[in-house]
Amino acid sequence: MNTQIIPSVSHRAASIKPSSTLAITARVRAMKADGRDVIGFGAGEPDFGTPDRVVAAAMEAIQNGMTRYVPVPGTPEAREAVSAKLHRDNDITCSPDQVVISNGGKFSLYLAIQSMIDPGDEVVMATPAWVSYKPMVELAGGTFVEIPTTADSDFLATPEAYAAALTPKTRLVILNSPSNPCGTMYEPDAIRAICDVLAGHERVMLISDEIYERLVYGGRAHLSPGSLPSMADRTITINGLSKAFAATGWRVGYTAAPLQIAKAMSKLQSQMTSSVTSFTLPALVTALMDCSDDIEHMRKAFEERAALMESLIGTWPGVTCPPPMGAFYVFPDISTAFQKTSPGGRTIDGAGAFAEALLEETGVAVVPGDDFLGCGSRHVRLSFALEESAIRAGCERIGAWMTSLS
Repeated sequence: MNTQIIPSVSHRAASIKPSSTLAITARVRAMKADGRDVIGFGAGEPDFGTPDRVVAAAMEAIQNGMTRYVPVPGTPEAREAVSAKLHRDNDITCSPDQVVISNGGKFSLYLAIQSMIDPGDEVVMATPAWVSYKPMVELAGGTFVEIPTTADSDFLATPEAYAAALTPKTRLVILNSPSNPCGTMYEPDAIRAICDVLAGHERVMLISDEIYERLVYGGRAHLSPGSLPSMADRTITINGLSKAFAATGWRVGYTAAPLQIAKAMSKLQSQMTSSVTSFTLPALVTALMDCSDDIEHMRKAFEERAALMESLIGTWPGVTCPPPMGAFYVFPDISTAFQKTSPGGRTIDGAGAFAEALLEETGVAVVPGDDFLGCGSRHVRLSFALEESAIRAGCERIGAWMTSLS
């Protein structure tokens, strides 16, 4: 008799939940492929094309035969471009040998955490926060420590809250400003105050995830913690092409870190992926050196959409939401719908049920807030990285559907 062998997976793989944001995106694509009329507010992906000059630089590199291995952390030219960009735009002083170019900002974060965290180390972060931070910490054997925030404070933690969360086990603090999923951000003085707290804890390092740094609205200013003298030698700055340059599929991220951390990240990367795709590196140089006009065009469009989203959400019954300050997300509190029944007979007992019923009954996709931690179970995330007409139509559907709940 043949006995079927069922392969087992590691505890590590079994314990980690899949990304809810990617799951929603995949479901929307499948529904559209089936001919459904779906408006997707789920994907954290610009709807613009990658700037022509960036595309041309990659094509030229291919045509010139740049299809072979390159140094693991990136070519000297690309690392020099990152170093120059950080000095010019962020007042961060770093040499090219402190730069590691990786397969997207997500993998840059993973490498940085793997390079610093041992089992038992604590990693502190304000929540709600992007769904992948906590699993990344846990995959490194660390403990993810939340600083819960609420919409009343625009989902921003105070310096006092950071001070209270730090313990002798704290190894790392992660800061994401502007924030995914909240769409809010810390003002420069708030960044300085938080860094003053961290500076008093010599063992604590800071990861500053600045993937949305160019997408800020209302005349606000972004401040990089790595530019502050007290944190210059203890900050790992992470960024990439995906968001501001509308190049999510290119998978190009970069890190500027203290030399010891940069070398550790490069060593890990050498055993995992080697370098990024070689012909994307001249494109990275072009993006960082020659695309300011393209970025500003997209930023202005997102700023207009942010204002539109704020006004439309204001018409939904009983819903509250901090104004979007940066990135391209809003994170409204939809708990007014809880314990009600949808027109399709579904009971809305949480953000997940809200999102499921909304998608099935109106064809509008949002991301339930549960996996973002903190008070996320009361919220859903909407991305406004889609055309104005789709934003209006989708928000009108949501408002009408919420009005019909009983």
